[in-house]
Amino acid sequence: MALNFITAEEAAMFVNHDDNVGFSGFTPAGCPKVVSQAIAERAIREHEAGRPFQIGMFTGASTGDRLDGALARANAIKFRTPYQSNKDLRELLNSRNTHYFDMHLSLLPQELRYGFLGKVDVAIVEAADVTEDGEIVPTAAVGILPTICRMADRIIVELNDKHPKEIRGIHDIAEPKDPPCREAIAIYEVSDRVGLPYVKVDPKKIVGVVRTSEPNDDGGFAPLDDVTKSIGENVAKFLVQEMKAGRIPAEFLPVQSGVGNVANAVLGAMGDNPEIPKFQVYTEVIQDAVIGLMKKGKVTFASGCSLSISREVIQDLYANLSFFKDKLLLRPQEYSNHPEVIRRLGLITINTALEADIFGNINSTHVLGTKMMNGIGGSGDFTRSGYISIFTTPSTAKNGNISAFVPMVSHMDHSEHSVKIIISEYGIADLRGKSPIQRAECIIENCVHPDYRENLREYLALGVKGQTPQHLGACFEYHKQFAETGSMKNVDWSKFKK
Repeated sequence: MALNFITAEEAAMFVNHDDNVGFSGFTPAGCPKVVSQAIAERAIREHEAGRPFQIGMFTGASTGDRLDGALARANAIKFRTPYQSNKDLRELLNSRNTHYFDMHLSLLPQELRYGFLGKVDVAIVEAADVTEDGEIVPTAAVGILPTICRMADRIIVELNDKHPKEIRGIHDIAEPKDPPCREAIAIYEVSDRVGLPYVKVDPKKIVGVVRTSEPNDDGGFAPLDDVTKSIGENVAKFLVQEMKAGRIPAEFLPVQSGVGNVANAVLGAMGDNPEIPKFQVYTEVIQDAVIGLMKKGKVTFASGCSLSISREVIQDLYANLSFFKDKLLLRPQEYSNHPEVIRRLGLITINTALEADIFGNINSTHVLGTKMMNGIGGSGDFTRSGYISIFTTPSTAKNGNISAFVPMVSHMDHSEHSVKIIISEYGIADLRGKSPIQRAECIIENCVHPDYRENLREYLALGVKGQTPQHLGACFEYHKQFAETGSMKNVDWSKFKK
């Protein structure tokens, strides 16, 4: 059947108040841009006319400002899941003016299929190509695309010519069978394929195609500073030590790295270290550093869910597609983040902590235990199943007034049972095989900023009995003092001493 080309405003009329809408993409890569803005504008008009207009949102992860930001500013969001990183949306969530539920990214597609989260009324997807018989070629990310396209009653396609049709073949699109008796996922090497290079849908469900020519929303990466550089060098140092000890094979293992400037710096440092051999990447977000290392021959193959790379780098990639096309693969997050595959491949997992406590528990999501920052993302998927799980963090924030290491995390996302290694700019804390008190001593000695080391030692010396010497009256004193004074420094423990 012939494709129905329409405007973004016409497309927005296919979305109704109280609909649940699934969006393609993962980070700003691959997410819709013009239809989402048209929906936001429609919501504003409806509100001005005194009529309700809000939608439920399923996304792969965070999105661009023209999606999350536009809909948040229009107060058009009934609920939102999973990961997000937009400042306006964050404000909406923390003011409790919409509902947000945080999820492990690998679980969202299957929980949609299981019916746990309600139906998907509309799927809005960005594509590099779409055919009359229902083949949709994604752009720079996949996310939850195959699941929302299959489940949705209506599909709207943003056909974006910023992404060449020639990227067909870079994607591996599949959905696992649901229980009971789910089959094994047949990924035994990073480069193994299990699906099709496009999403196949019933063409009758495609209610409209909107032509666009829009680049991804792009924040880029901050330049390396001394702290991020030192963290990266410490990660590389640790991995070399593990190879020399025989705990990582000489041919190395595939690497997963989280999102952001620290993660990008870590990969860069690994590439610069001559003692680390060529390696492969099996991750969710492929960042600038991976593409740079691929050009240098250090990364031989990268499988992910998203090309979350700067505009300059994606232009270079598309200009040299013949070089990159056989070295890259983009999958749904249900595969990029699947615990079965992560454990089978033996991934070295590297993620960023917002806060850690001295016993090895990690807070990835909440500031002072109450305010959502972004979400857990895929860090739990990888941490729980990785061969070696590493968390990195600068030792302080806010000009030294916040310590990233506290007596007890104000919100726990990853428990001590999953966290093997913590690395800051000061050093490496290897927590494997250590008791709680040994972990605390190791973290304080190797990772904590010098301004806080003695103070945390004093906390341990309060004399609490038990396997984990956590003082229930004092464990949140860092957070309380920061809320009152704006600094965690020099907490006075004397009132808690026996």
